[in-house]
Amino acid sequence: MTGEDPASTAASAPEPADARSPVHALGVGPGSPEYLTGRTRDLLDAADIVVGFSTVIDVVRPVTDATLLECSYDDQEDTLAAFADRVSAGGTGVAVLMGDPSVSGYQFLGRIERAVDRPVRVVPGVSSIQVAAARARTPLESTTFVTLHRRGPPDAALDRLVRDVGDRHLLVLPRPYDLMPPDVATHLLDAGADPGLSALVGERLTLADERITRTTLGDLATVEAAFSDLSVLVVRRG
Repeated sequence: MTGEDPASTAASAPEPADARSPVHALGVGPGSPEYLTGRTRDLLDAADIVVGFSTVIDVVRPVTDATLLECSYDDQEDTLAAFADRVSAGGTGVAVLMGDPSVSGYQFLGRIERAVDRPVRVVPGVSSIQVAAARARTPLESTTFVTLHRRGPPDAALDRLVRDVGDRHLLVLPRPYDLMPPDVATHLLDAGADPGLSALVGERLTLADERITRTTLGDLATVEAAFSDLSVLVVRRG
């Protein structure tokens, strides 16, 4: 189990039909607190302990009085262990994930399930992918979505993009340290994609400093300026 991808743990079976006293995994939206759902707000209000990555905790900090346990990639296992101890001692715990946990949170979701001694119930939220699709007018039924924002080899995800570029719209969550929008554009061009395809990069969607760069796939590959870690790449089909 310890060597298995945590995302596989999270996706190994449906949620139990009778999930008593669950830990809730909440999607907190794309960044703006205005996108928190009513159900998420209610669960945050009732929580004693909230765990999540620091950037996600910052979204919910103004709307909860719970104890906040912030983690990073380096200490997430230890932080989740401390969270699990508090829950086992009787605390009401919730975990928070950016966007919708079913879009790009299965690795953290799996780690939560491994840490706690009770069922985990997912509460969906609005994701940056939904916002990007709306901004770019790319219907989800005509779109291929992949997330590169995870640990491990990206080969299978990149292969899906290469397969569908030009035929379907592409929605991509980049990986901050090595697979940002220009890197993805270069990969697609190297595989034979049309450099004239329309490309949009949405940064910090729903926040006050939201920015959308509208360009082509060919020009995007030459961009040297840094994009925000909170970016979504859209490549419209031909």
